[in-house]
Amino acid sequence: MPVKVGMVSLGCSKNQVDAERMLYKIKEGGYKLVADAALADVVIINTCGFIESAKAEAIETILEFARLKKEGKVKKIIISGCLAERYREEVASEIPEADAVIGIGCNSDICSVLESVLESEKVVKFGEKEELSLGGGRILTTLPFYSYLKVAEGCDNRCTYCAIPSIRGRFRSKHIGALIEEAKSLAEMGVKELNVIAQDTTRYGEDLYGKLMLPELLRELCKIDGLHWIRVLYCYPERVTDELLEVIASEPKIVKYMDLPIQHVNGEVLKRMNRRGDAESLKALILKIREKVPGIILRTTLITGFPGETKEQFEEMAEFVKEMEFDRLGCFTYSLEEGTPAAKLDGQIDEETKRRRADSIMETQLIISDKKNKEMIGEEVEAVVEGFDRYAECFFGRTAADAPDIDGKIFFTSSKKLIPGQFVKVRINDTLDYDLLGEVLE
Repeated sequence: MPVKVGMVSLGCSKNQVDAERMLYKIKEGGYKLVADAALADVVIINTCGFIESAKAEAIETILEFARLKKEGKVKKIIISGCLAERYREEVASEIPEADAVIGIGCNSDICSVLESVLESEKVVKFGEKEELSLGGGRILTTLPFYSYLKVAEGCDNRCTYCAIPSIRGRFRSKHIGALIEEAKSLAEMGVKELNVIAQDTTRYGEDLYGKLMLPELLRELCKIDGLHWIRVLYCYPERVTDELLEVIASEPKIVKYMDLPIQHVNGEVLKRMNRRGDAESLKALILKIREKVPGIILRTTLITGFPGETKEQFEEMAEFVKEMEFDRLGCFTYSLEEGTPAAKLDGQIDEETKRRRADSIMETQLIISDKKNKEMIGEEVEAVVEGFDRYAECFFGRTAADAPDIDGKIFFTSSKKLIPGQFVKVRINDTLDYDLLGEVLE
């Protein structure tokens, strides 16, 4: 009887792609994959270790499975991913319930790790970060009609608050031909919505080809039969070129949506973050994006309470949010991460102040989002069906303006039976917080 293996993957979609590659290798190795990790003989916890809240979630998940192991429901626990990579020896020594702790450079060795733990060998194994494979088969863990295409790994931006370069290593792109083949394979598997991702997607290709190649990659992706929506996530402001905007504007398959994490707008704060720009340059960029891609949905993320952030600098950011009226916005409190340059900066701000400032930004954004949603009432939009809500007795899905697992939903009624992955026309007739309500046009 084959050994049952389950996986819990935490954190971002980039980590999720790594998990899907490991699952493919595990299945090819003759193991039986189970959807509910609590029912597995061996559970792999693919952790996130980016910020404090993610680390807390990872540790909580590990302890939950340690309890199941103690009760005899799970036999072995393997810890992989960013937490394992970042806190190598600490994870191995402080979590004795873990039968294996492996770094990201050892993901390709997952089957040999499984063999070892099943023979009751303790495995603590770390390879070079650059050995993390950017290729190989995948078993999709998303809904079957959408997926992620990870075009690069690592990051060279060295933002002072961020631990990603130390966890994931230097920026390295995947060859364009291999990406096109992977995207074709995903389309053949039934993927209709492709979300293009990396730590810095706009930098794609610079290391391999000596120039920014995202526009060219997007043009090639648009030629693939079966793909209906192509979305670009994680765009670094400095690398949003006119060529990229022209491609987004002109290619029908590319949704008019851009994820543009600006983090702050005050020039002094951005300089301490080792990022460029200020409110004036960011405003000019946003106005240019909106001019060149009419109707584009702009998402951003901000950080409050970065070391030394004054009340005036925060208020500058708050005013910028009011003026720019982003379509989508997430605001996070600064997380002090050991080993990062920002952790050593003077002027660390108390948690209450950080949280109050973040809450204030999100209250402003809720008003903006509510206004923008109300302006949608009476409009007809295309939506992809994700499922049926039995309690609300209606279908739900997303419009092109909503990225999976990040943005809002659209709930709608239909006289016909709809299936997940189906694209429908919906007339919007009401709103609910960040979500839309409507009915399918028959």
